[in-house]
Amino acid sequence: MTDPLSPTDELDSLCLDRRSFLRTGLGGALFLGTVSLTAGLSGCATAPAGRLGAVDTRMDARYQFQFLSADDIELLEALLPAILGSALPEQANARRIAIAGTVERIDLGIHKFGPANQKELRQLFDLLNFGLTRVTIARVWPAWRDATAEQADAFLQRWRSSSIGLFNNGYMALTKISNVAFYGHQENWQLSGYPGPPDWAVQALPQFRSA
Repeated sequence: MTDPLSPTDELDSLCLDRRSFLRTGLGGALFLGTVSLTAGLSGCATAPAGRLGAVDTRMDARYQFQFLSADDIELLEALLPAILGSALPEQANARRIAIAGTVERIDLGIHKFGPANQKELRQLFDLLNFGLTRVTIARVWPAWRDATAEQADAFLQRWRSSSIGLFNNGYMALTKISNVAFYGHQENWQLSGYPGPPDWAVQALPQFRSA
């Protein structure tokens, strides 16, 4: 998993549009805001999960979540196998560690985003976690922790090919933060064909020497 004592810059290194991650437009923004408010009023947990390792062996006990809620983590754990596919290890324990580390890096990356993008991503997660909209909009009937790989993949494909811009942008946001958090991690560079920084850069730049 990610060493929580050594902050990573993988998400910061990609050219992400920080002005508006979802580009929802006024109607989409109002819709997301309404769903997020309704989810909060209904008791949907949106507070950061904090430290989970002491009670949840999936996570590193040293890492403290600063953005993702417990529901967000379950959502990402359901979606990451569908997003990353065969790039994840086949062995069960290695697969669990790779998913958990990616979730931690997603949290760390989002924590570094500006307030506008954090707000949009919070609204997107609320949309997918709130039971009513999970069923009617994402068309996933079980809670994310109980969703099958086929259900997660079908959801992503529907949003990818949807004629509704909000869903397309939601799909791109989910896959972008997931792919950057996974492939941007040094241990996974070889999976994307990236050989890592050249030796001269490692020697010349302090941030590479301390990474």
